[in-house]
Amino acid sequence: MNAADFTASLPLLIPSVTAVVLMIAIAIRRNHALAFAISLIGMAASLASLPLAASAVPRQITRLIILDSYSLLYMAILLCAAVFVLMFAYDYLKRRKEHREEFYILVLLATTGAMVLVASRHFTSFFLGLELLSVALYVLISYVRTERASIEAGIKYLILAASSSSVLLFGLALIYAGSGSMDLSQFAAVMSRTAGPATTFPLLAGLMLVLTGVGFKLAVVPFHLWTPDVYEGAPLPVTAFIATVSKGGMFALLLRWFHVPDVGLAGTPGLVLSLIAIASMLTGNLLALTQTNVKRILAYSSIAHMGYLLVALLAGGALGAPAATYYIIAYLATILGAFGLMTSMSGSQWEAASLDDYRGLFWRRPFVAGAFTTMLLSLAGIPLTAGFLGKFYVIAAGASQSRWTLLFTLVVSSTIGLFYYLRILVAMYARDTGPERASPVLPLPLLATVALAALTGLVFLLGVYPAPLWNAILAVTRNLG
Repeated sequence: MNAADFTASLPLLIPSVTAVVLMIAIAIRRNHALAFAISLIGMAASLASLPLAASAVPRQITRLIILDSYSLLYMAILLCAAVFVLMFAYDYLKRRKEHREEFYILVLLATTGAMVLVASRHFTSFFLGLELLSVALYVLISYVRTERASIEAGIKYLILAASSSSVLLFGLALIYAGSGSMDLSQFAAVMSRTAGPATTFPLLAGLMLVLTGVGFKLAVVPFHLWTPDVYEGAPLPVTAFIATVSKGGMFALLLRWFHVPDVGLAGTPGLVLSLIAIASMLTGNLLALTQTNVKRILAYSSIAHMGYLLVALLAGGALGAPAATYYIIAYLATILGAFGLMTSMSGSQWEAASLDDYRGLFWRRPFVAGAFTTMLLSLAGIPLTAGFLGKFYVIAAGASQSRWTLLFTLVVSSTIGLFYYLRILVAMYARDTGPERASPVLPLPLLATVALAALTGLVFLLGVYPAPLWNAILAVTRNLG
């Protein structure tokens, strides 16, 4: 590596070095506040290095990593999401008796894995980044060892994620056998030839198996069965991490290498992904209607939102990649706020996950209820929120490529989704006439208050003044694909 390579790689190197420094610090002396401070400083330093790295890109580091403005944009998104997860997790862990310091090492490693996914251009870096992310998640999901649900969720994720990785690896092997190359650009090459006779069976079969592995990480139908159980059983900060950093990293890779400019996805991959998108939008929203656990409601909601993102991916063209990127930023800010608020309201022995935990919340904590209302309205796509403009851009991208079936499904499923978001809102604003809860509503910690205020402001800002972010996204994604 030369000096320019090192400069461009700084956002990736700093979290890795931070994890090592943190391990040494823990070996010397356990201190929760110090572990949190080291982790936060490392994430902040990685974010601060992005402008410096931008001066040295685009740059390819060996054959494995490509660093360009697209990579740096998504690294910034993932790092910001990880910082918010750490801020919410600090007080959550402070109230628990588990060993707390190792949690931050795992978050740093998982975030690094997601960032490697974003910058991957080779099968090797793709698989290594995916496994670094997945192995850290196995432990994070079952981190609260005293709770049976957490252990059960971790085992389920371990078995299913290992199986999906095997399927994905076999798919990569088939693509290599059919093309003789391990470059991720083979995905785009296969998809551009799917309508013609040049496509061989190993290439197409390999692509379908890769989509199966990717679909598991994104939790789209029919690879979604793990999602509600893992969301419910995992600690709330980990649930927030899965919904944001894990899915964001995988979708960034999917968007770069499966994005087809001008005409969008067609042929067999386009048909398969269209069916997956339609099934995800309908299944996620319909199954959420029957839930009474807020974590499970948001789990099924996330399945539907991944379907919305696939609409932009399938549309392609000039608006497809920008619309998908704007939507994922809006979704990540919103879901972080929702799970962060739930984390802050949880006690030392219980989590605020039941619908009854929020009954009458407005009359006890009006500002907390207002922040949660903002997040739910954004998830539902109500005007003046980031979620509304995110859906608007996705619909515009789909309409520009005449994807009418997908858009019709999006509109219908979004209408269905309004019902379960309204159920939570009705519970929050209802006058609570029942007996008082055994566990009181705790005051919000300072870190959580700052994080929630920032996320609530961001959701409104992206909903009323999208121009700066939209223009930046257009510049970054202009040459994508």
